[in-house]
Amino acid sequence: MAMTNPILPPTRNRRVAAATRLALGAACALGVLTLSLAAAEPAGAAKRIPVIYDSDIGDDIDDTWALGLLLKSPELDLKLVVTDYGKPAYRAKLFAKFLEAAGRADVPVGLGVSRDPNGTGPQAAWVKDYDLARYPGKVHADGVQALIDAIMGSPEPVTLIAVGPLPSVAAALEREPRIAQRARFVGMHGSVRRGYGGSKDISAEWNVRADPRACQKVFAAAWDMTLTPLDTCGLVHLDGDRYRRVRESDDPVARAIIENYRIWSTARDPKAKAAETRSSTLFDTVAVYLAFRRDLCRMERLSLRVDDQGFTRLHQTGKTITVAAEWTHLDGFRDFLVERLAGKGR
Repeated sequence: MAMTNPILPPTRNRRVAAATRLALGAACALGVLTLSLAAAEPAGAAKRIPVIYDSDIGDDIDDTWALGLLLKSPELDLKLVVTDYGKPAYRAKLFAKFLEAAGRADVPVGLGVSRDPNGTGPQAAWVKDYDLARYPGKVHADGVQALIDAIMGSPEPVTLIAVGPLPSVAAALEREPRIAQRARFVGMHGSVRRGYGGSKDISAEWNVRADPRACQKVFAAAWDMTLTPLDTCGLVHLDGDRYRRVRESDDPVARAIIENYRIWSTARDPKAKAAETRSSTLFDTVAVYLAFRRDLCRMERLSLRVDDQGFTRLHQTGKTITVAAEWTHLDGFRDFLVERLAGKGR
């Protein structure tokens, strides 16, 4: 039974009742619309992961492939790139030109630790006429401080993807140890049970061997760590139709990768034609993948310690690290890599 207000005249009561029904109807309609919009929101609208990419780009070509994968991964929000292990001007030019080619000149470039080795490397021809001063984005002469500021100033934890020797990261830890409490570390480092090319003999993997002390400092920090050692990343390459799709892609990121790969390959061996048929080993791409996915690898929690010779050894007193121990679906990762860089196959 509808109730009327005994204080108001009957006509006014009817008007109030009608207005109330109208308001309730509008509220219900708004509620249905809100629920409909929420249901229609795409699953891919999840919050992106803020990342910093620390790399010795310009020595091995895999750093360039990894940068391309990072830029083509919508799960990741690239906040800063930082050079590592010397050659800061050369590496910064590679970063800047690649980011500009990819339409991502919004990403700042930081020059990391400046020390030997200096000079350039096998991708120098790609940036021989590139003026770093004309990069539309921000260039930080002190990349170590830029890394610290990006982590400490972030409203949420940052993922630091590091795919080279680690003097710049070690320097940042020395300057501001608290970054380890506000970031997680994902790296391409070490050799746990397998060495280069899947060898049963473990290796002093380059990123560790190049600067064991820097790596020891990074391993001792308080952050959560995830690694792809040679056990997994050392098995990744593309050939056949998979490689052809990347090589022939019109995507600007894929084009920049292949341009650099051809220059890199020719600089190493002018007679070689490998860049037309297959990739080199794409170690660093696995670290980018592990920043947001783990489903194609078997992950283990292992205690690891870096020795002075650059070996990453299982040791009961070592740092407990999440390690991509072996592939459960290596071809699945290869397909994932191709689809990100070249799009779905025809």
